[in-house]
Amino acid sequence: MNKQAQAVVLFLFGGAILKASLTDLYLRYVQEALRPFLIASGALLVFAAAATLWYDLRRRKDPDEEHHHHHEPRVGWLLILPVLGLLLIAPPALGSYTAEQTGTVQIGAESDYPPLPEGDPATVSLLDYASRVIYDEGRSLTGRRLQLTGFVAAGGDGVPMLARIVVSCCAADGRPIKVGLTGGPPMDVPAGTWLQVTGTYTDKRGKDPVNQADIAFLQVHEWQPVSPPKQQYE
Repeated sequence: MNKQAQAVVLFLFGGAILKASLTDLYLRYVQEALRPFLIASGALLVFAAAATLWYDLRRRKDPDEEHHHHHEPRVGWLLILPVLGLLLIAPPALGSYTAEQTGTVQIGAESDYPPLPEGDPATVSLLDYASRVIYDEGRSLTGRRLQLTGFVAAGGDGVPMLARIVVSCCAADGRPIKVGLTGGPPMDVPAGTWLQVTGTYTDKRGKDPVNQADIAFLQVHEWQPVSPPKQQYE
């Protein structure tokens, strides 16, 4: 590709990164803390595109510059297709399909669990709840009403589960954390529906059918559909 074509591709790619990072779109792919680096990267690519185009136009106007015209393969323009895909198509965040096809994340134990946050019910992440159940035998959960938020995923034998995707860096390393749901009103909602579930600790355990890891359960009192949160990953 010639310099002008390279500048176009750089500009579109940088623009796609800026579009994602200046909105909440980037949260589907990376952690929130990476936003400044994405903005800097997108701006650098746009600057590189402008510099490339400026250099090429100046070179063409220079009468002392010897020009050699080359006919580059037209197939090179196909490189723009993935760039347009980034601009026009926004794949959703990882969800129920990933959770059902991947084993629950292996949770690490903590030496000491802090008290639950104040409030009734106490808002707890799925990862924190599962860790307290499996490694602390639910001691820090007993006697409290709890509120968990996640999307519905099908478990073994049709048992409904509440799940979230846990990421260390970006969606590429995402793994699900699953909490089984028992009791409460029947859940007649499709997989992938986001729910806010209120319940209490139960010592019921299960096994993930994918990797046989332990799965904590929550005794459900009530639930309600909610909109997906801004930050869908834990």
